Amino acid sequence: MALELREKGVSETLADKATAEMAKNDLANASAVWKKKFGNPPQNREEWAKQARFLQGRGFGFEIIKRVLNNTPEDLE
Repeated sequence: MALELREKGVSETLADKATAEMAKNDLANASAVWKKKFGNPPQNREEWAKQARFLQGRGFGFEIIKRVLNNTPEDLE
């Protein structure tokens, strides 16, 4: 994302700032979607994979998915 913005002439500082803001929003959005669907952390590998596939299907990247699934819901609020 930041690279695309820089290619279009956006300054590096502004591109990095926009990318960081989007990542923060992605985490909040992924957390809200996950909480609405599941609400409880996965108890085993199969549940983790199922929840990860669900979030991936909603367009979230693997780093965001890992942060959502590896933290308790209280950590994400």
